[in-house]
Amino acid sequence: MKTLALFRHAKSDWSDARARDFDRPLNDRGQRGARAMGEYIKSTKHHFDRMIASPAVRAAETVEEASKAWGCTFKVEWDRRIYLASSATLIDLLKELDGDPASVLMVGHNPGLEDLIFDLVPDDGSSPLRDLVEQKFPTATFAVLELAVDRWSDIADGCARLIELKRPRDLDPALGPSLID
Repeated sequence: MKTLALFRHAKSDWSDARARDFDRPLNDRGQRGARAMGEYIKSTKHHFDRMIASPAVRAAETVEEASKAWGCTFKVEWDRRIYLASSATLIDLLKELDGDPASVLMVGHNPGLEDLIFDLVPDDGSSPLRDLVEQKFPTATFAVLELAVDRWSDIADGCARLIELKRPRDLDPALGPSLID
């Protein structure tokens, strides 16, 4: 059994129309959301053997803000392949993990993270949390999957159960969708 946690970057700032997508930082709500999720993750007592993350500015700032609130520092493995990756690319990256850690936290982007859930968790009506992901996997959302595999290299479609899903708005309604940003 392996554990995979997925953490989508927090809300980013779109105010500079000239900024490259990769370079967009978090906005104020994103910073608050990342900290709130860091506090939540701390409260769950989850332990991760590895953290791999997109090096995009908004993902890096999400890691930084959440880690401060979590009170935990990680040796983050930055992997550019996570930036705007498809589910297939994310699966390939997981299959290549060295050392076969028991639990991994991946910080990245949509639609890749959402699609990864859809590929790994069967669409058989048995997962109300998967149904929530089908509605939306918002920024700063944290999800935990249990994979019925002995090695990361064994990952296959339908091998996981989605056991936890927490959105920022579940913690603070002010961190939910807004008509004005």
